[in-house]
Amino acid sequence: MELNIEDKKNRIRELTELLGEASRVYYNEGREIMPNIEYDALYDELLKLEKETGMVLSGSPTQTVGYEVLSELPKERHGSPMLSLNKTKSVEELGDWLGDKKGILSWKLDGLTIVLTYEKGELQKAVTRGNGEIGEVVTPNARFFENLPLHIPFEGELVIRGEAVIKYSDFRRINEELPETDAEYKNPRNLCSGSVRQLDPSITGKRHVNLMAFQLVSAENVDFDNSFKRRFEWLKEQGFEVVEYEETDREHIAETVEHFKQRIEDNDFPSDGLVLAYEDVAYGLSLGSTAKFPRNSIAFKWQDETAETKLLDIEWSVSRTGLINPIAIFEPVSLEGTTVSRASVHNLSIVKELKLGIGDRITVYKANMIIPQIAEDLTGSGNITIPKRCPVCGGLTARRQDKEAEYLYCTEPECPAKKIKSFSLMVSRDALNIDGLSEMTLEKFISAGFIREYADLFGLERYREEIIGMEGFGEKSYDKLIAASEKARDTELYRMLYGLGIPGIGLAGAKLIASYCGGEYEKVKELGRDELLSIDGIGEVLADSFVGFFADERKCREADRLREKLRLAAPETQDGEDYISAVIDGEELKPRKGLLAGKTFVITGDLEHFENRRELQDLIEKLGGKAAGSVSKKTSYLINNDAQSSSSKNKKARELSVPVITEDGFIELLKG
Repeated sequence: MELNIEDKKNRIRELTELLGEASRVYYNEGREIMPNIEYDALYDELLKLEKETGMVLSGSPTQTVGYEVLSELPKERHGSPMLSLNKTKSVEELGDWLGDKKGILSWKLDGLTIVLTYEKGELQKAVTRGNGEIGEVVTPNARFFENLPLHIPFEGELVIRGEAVIKYSDFRRINEELPETDAEYKNPRNLCSGSVRQLDPSITGKRHVNLMAFQLVSAENVDFDNSFKRRFEWLKEQGFEVVEYEETDREHIAETVEHFKQRIEDNDFPSDGLVLAYEDVAYGLSLGSTAKFPRNSIAFKWQDETAETKLLDIEWSVSRTGLINPIAIFEPVSLEGTTVSRASVHNLSIVKELKLGIGDRITVYKANMIIPQIAEDLTGSGNITIPKRCPVCGGLTARRQDKEAEYLYCTEPECPAKKIKSFSLMVSRDALNIDGLSEMTLEKFISAGFIREYADLFGLERYREEIIGMEGFGEKSYDKLIAASEKARDTELYRMLYGLGIPGIGLAGAKLIASYCGGEYEKVKELGRDELLSIDGIGEVLADSFVGFFADERKCREADRLREKLRLAAPETQDGEDYISAVIDGEELKPRKGLLAGKTFVITGDLEHFENRRELQDLIEKLGGKAAGSVSKKTSYLINNDAQSSSSKNKKARELSVPVITEDGFIELLKG
């Protein structure tokens, strides 16, 4: 039904308010209150209505480029406005836009845009995009970005724009290490925005934020031959990691877009499309800009392939934090070349907003061509019943409001679903490393009552007949499992500590604490807050979490019983020797204990003498050293078999006068 003019104006008011709030939350708080596909559809509807009526309200998202920043971070006006990009979902339109010019096509990263200023080779300033004209100063936080050079060879003034991103692999690890009381982060973009805009830069440092440069704004007295591509090459020479790009033209644009499309599944960084810019910089700048969009570049957003299907069920999945996630189960459909039949609905608020109901016709798509999502419920029956009991343990559930979203939790502390995740961590490779205990097997054993606490992992012989009789098991599988369990008894204290799942205590923290206590479990239990804070790398949050864990009598008793089942490696200070035995390429070396104390190493490139980086890192730590992930002023040595490499780590090492040594050089250090 065609709207009359008054209805259209009312709809404009409604959409302006709705999209304005969505943008405010997105830009200022790093959260989403609606899916991208919904925002884009409503934005296009608003733009169409504004053209039809000629009415554009103040604050319309079609006219503004951002929203006022509301935080305690210092504010600063940008030297030139940061406009949004016009967008298209048509490859043909990209070709028309490019015309007879050459273009540079690159990823459109989904993170937080940062403007960086360098003077005399030093990072001077980092400012967020903010509202496009005024951003937040986050310079102390930017100094903790993993791959950002703090010093560059260029001595003049340099201004660049880049995207701060958190990789999918780091995002998953951060969610896995969350305290049990915290809900998991929804996506890398939101986490990155919150991480970069922290008042405490140390939090940024723990989140593994990377910066990928996508535009050189200005470089004092440098001639780039009017080439966009040459600017990228020059930035790489300065040590920056730049967004991946390809040169193209109208004839090859479809082929180039397809090449990027095929890479999406393998990407470890979040992206929501592509950006096309003119290779001829002067030509692009001569086109000027509109009030909102520059004319020298355009964004390409993937055409979301949607499919209609039938909602069969809602599965309520319980995580180790107790958060109960609604998972939509629907009739299988093909999307982006794969068959999908499940999609996370994230929280109760979305279940209500979509008015989901069993048997409803729904449309589904893949967000950024990767993550299945529900776009719309075409029926909207809203007949979903929110469970009052946990689907796993039967305990009472509770609804909790977190800002705009409502979540469902299991309130039962002993819920087996929580234990499955906890046990899964304990038997993982970095903890006790018990091969054969998958989450599915753990779930069976817990449900059957074979495992109630960690110590029970070493008493499975009592259930031999029952295990052999289980589906998927047999005599051979049972024997392998018992052998793996017995082998796991011989372990090290830090692996046990890591496996306990103490909130915030990852593998590195567990190693620091175990090393400080000389590998003695009793000393670990006696650690107080002040003593923990004296350990380099342990801050107040981790210290409080650690002390709180062992102050819990139930958790402490369970840890004690596990310790009794293990044969922990004897503390190195008590073995009567003053050296560590290390066998490298068949040759036994005996470097003295503490040889690398106070030294920090960074490892990069392929290894020849060690099986992998973990083996080399373990040896460094046994000798009192520290293995870090990025080069800084505190780095003692960078280990790289290609000492002349032009990698970003090698460049940073040269800038900071950090010695670069090969594996052979490291082995010579061990020989004294």
